[in-house]
Amino acid sequence: MPRSGGSDAPAGAGPLIAAVDQGTTGTRCILFDASGEPRATAYREHAQLTPEPGWVEHDPEEIWEATASVIRDALAQAGGPRARRIAAVGVTNQRETTVLWDRRTGRPVYRAIVWQDTRTRSACQALVDRGVEPFVRSRTGLPIATYFSALKAAWVLDNVPGVRAHAERGEVCFGTIDSWLIWWLTGGPAGGVHVTDPTNASRTLLMDLGTQAWDDELLRVFGLPRAMLAEIRSSSERYGLTAPGGPFGGPAPVCGDLGDQQAALVGQASSRPGDAKNTYGTGCFLLVHTGARPIQSRSGLLTTVAYALPNDVAYALEGSIAVAGAAVQWLRDNLGLIRTAEETEAVAASVDDAGGAYFVPAFSGLFAPHWDMSARGVIAGLTRYVTRAHLVRATLEAICYQTREVVEAMEGDAGIHLSALRVDGGAARNNLLMQLQADILGIPVIRPTVSETTALGAAYVAGLAAGIWDSLDGLRSHWQMDRRFDPAWPADRRDAGYTGWRRAVERSRGWIPATPPGGPGAGDRRPSAASQ
Repeated sequence: MPRSGGSDAPAGAGPLIAAVDQGTTGTRCILFDASGEPRATAYREHAQLTPEPGWVEHDPEEIWEATASVIRDALAQAGGPRARRIAAVGVTNQRETTVLWDRRTGRPVYRAIVWQDTRTRSACQALVDRGVEPFVRSRTGLPIATYFSALKAAWVLDNVPGVRAHAERGEVCFGTIDSWLIWWLTGGPAGGVHVTDPTNASRTLLMDLGTQAWDDELLRVFGLPRAMLAEIRSSSERYGLTAPGGPFGGPAPVCGDLGDQQAALVGQASSRPGDAKNTYGTGCFLLVHTGARPIQSRSGLLTTVAYALPNDVAYALEGSIAVAGAAVQWLRDNLGLIRTAEETEAVAASVDDAGGAYFVPAFSGLFAPHWDMSARGVIAGLTRYVTRAHLVRATLEAICYQTREVVEAMEGDAGIHLSALRVDGGAARNNLLMQLQADILGIPVIRPTVSETTALGAAYVAGLAAGIWDSLDGLRSHWQMDRRFDPAWPADRRDAGYTGWRRAVERSRGWIPATPPGGPGAGDRRPSAASQ
């Protein structure tokens, strides 16, 4: 329970917890009070850079500048940095996205390589062909795939001249975006701390899931020097103080760190085995809390750390779907079928079904439960009858069918049956999408009142470290329902639609050869000057 403050407290009263939520398309800062209510928020997008087919990059310096900007904007809404005491700062981030930077100057040695990027496909395939994937999966809970960080870091070392030698001397830092931001928040080149937490480290292919420590054998498999790695700390402890000249305007304890999907699980107050949530963002990520010991998946799911508090480590099974909201963005930006993402609800509701069309948005291959790097997007079942509205509806249904695939795999692995699914993320505000999700799953879908659960989870773990709250389980009383969506489709419609979806998925698989045109190294060429 909170020790002070409350949602009815006056604007100037009580401590605030600052949550920095750095996502794939933008950065948000939310200031929460001690009852978990948002008091101020600011958001800023950053550029999506695609210099080659299959390459997706971000500018790390732009991300840091956006982070500093939204922190200042949120503080200004709350009366400025001196008007309130910031009791704790938590960071949550897009996972797997990889950045390497010069330890002395803070300058990135290359752009951040985003989790969606597929340039390492041939390197992944080479390791699979060598037969090392069973060993890697047994240590990490993960398959070898372009999704994860290790081969992205190796690509930078192998393709940017001079970087490997500097990294071996300890002059280069490697991290996911949480490490980059915490390093800058705590001073950057002037004493910044280089840390990460197990939820992020467990997504690199370099951490032993059982010991929650970097693994020397894995480092040898991926050819990475230990000297550039961050220190793995718990998700909820004091890492350092914000720099006096930084965006907070003075010292505040940075004491929370969670990967974005684990943060959403915590923000949904899912602290007990069997608790599950699905986050609808750029991708779609369904996690179920599995307790104090990791469960190895037999069905293509990821075994990951849910959170790591000083005396409470929990694990989760995760189904990662690469393209969810990104498919809606594609309709808008590439095809011009809609003007805004919000428009999809009305357009899709103008027809009763998708007209027999199925859209499999495998732009970066298929993630869980298939893990097929050779898959590519398809639209199947087209006839002259199909209209713009049918394609928009098929896009929303694709998000829901992908989720059903993951739910079925999760129930088989964890030996549970979900009675309901808690949802969050930007697309969860689409009422038609949530109704379709309930119809396609056949179970209720429940949306909370606080939709920004990712930021809330980061605030929770930071507030626990700062003594604002006593326990994670005690935060369950904060959770409140906004709306419940009950399934309306009969079983025969649900099953027929899912059968058609699985046929469409099979047509998307094996679309491109295992070896890129031009030979094994064709996908791993050195970057041009324009891409740096």
